[in-house]
Amino acid sequence: MKRHVLFIALLCAAATLLGNPSKGAGAAPTHEETQKAFFENLRKLCGQQFEGETVFPPDKAHPLAGKRLVMSVETCGEKEIRIPFEVGGDKSRTWVLTLTDEGLLFRHDHRHADGTPDKVTMYGGLAAPNGTRYMQSFPADAETAKLIPEAATNVWTLQINPEKLQFMYYLERHKEARYKALFNLKALPK
Repeated sequence: MKRHVLFIALLCAAATLLGNPSKGAGAAPTHEETQKAFFENLRKLCGQQFEGETVFPPDKAHPLAGKRLVMSVETCGEKEIRIPFEVGGDKSRTWVLTLTDEGLLFRHDHRHADGTPDKVTMYGGLAAPNGTRYMQSFPADAETAKLIPEAATNVWTLQINPEKLQFMYYLERHKEARYKALFNLKALPK
């Protein structure tokens, strides 16, 4: 009888682990877990400003090339992080990351100097399932494709590199590099 009870207990334990593999030893984290971990790693930078530079394209005629880039991890709530992104004194851009029921959402909020929304704003998408706690990619969503048809194949990637103390913002379109900026994660003095 004791063997029978022990056997049933072992079967129940195995069924529990198989039914919820994220709880098993050595199991890979779920998409939701890696997205939340990335969000929390970004929140650790809250209240700091970081200087960066455009590293691609090398074309000096690109509107962001050669300009001082500053990202300010400014507003950090439980579900939303807002990162104003300044380009050579132009403060019209803010990156917005939001934890939603569907996953981690990345949007570009563009505003005029008076605070009113630009006609091309709030484009982006949900994080792809292949992210990590230090890197997430965001394919353009249907709303973005409708707003900016040529951006339908865009994928934005954000990466925190703790070893190199760098933050990367990377954009590809049609699976080709379109823009890349690197930020030094040594905070600027206030």
